[in-house]
Amino acid sequence: MTQLDEQGRPEPPLAADETATLLGYLDYQRATLAWKCSDLDVAGLKVTVGVSSMTLGGMIKHLAYVEDYWFSRSLRGGDWPPPWDTVDWQADRDWDWSSAADDSPEQLFALWQEAVSRSRSAVAEALADGDLGQLARRSWADGQAPSLRWILCHMIEEYARHNGHADLIRESVDGLTGE
Repeated sequence: MTQLDEQGRPEPPLAADETATLLGYLDYQRATLAWKCSDLDVAGLKVTVGVSSMTLGGMIKHLAYVEDYWFSRSLRGGDWPPPWDTVDWQADRDWDWSSAADDSPEQLFALWQEAVSRSRSAVAEALADGDLGQLARRSWADGQAPSLRWILCHMIEEYARHNGHADLIRESVDGLTGE
């Protein structure tokens, strides 16, 4: 049984194998983002800090994109799911961030939760086919492909970095602080 902390986040296992440890830390980081962005209205999700244009709403949408990019698209080789399949990235390279201002909190959280669900399924399918050393089905322009292990570590880093941003933004919204 997974132990939850005081914010309802699943604690990563203290003594588990590599796969369970990596997945535990990724779920902990995902839960941290959900906590930092919880119970905010449209205005709260649009707050910026200093000169940055980064918002919590943009962060949620960006991380939904990143989930689909690494797990559904790169790891499993699938096509882009909506809304990414119709985006003109040449017109706006930061569309995931900028378009979030047009979305409600419910839309943003649904998009992110659906992407996380697809990611969990993609990882489960991949692990049923092999181990953490297996390579992504889509390779980079230079022909190299990252391993599932690399992708999981990268995603933990991606969430941890943005959760640091979320700490600052959320504190400026309503004073909520915590790790």
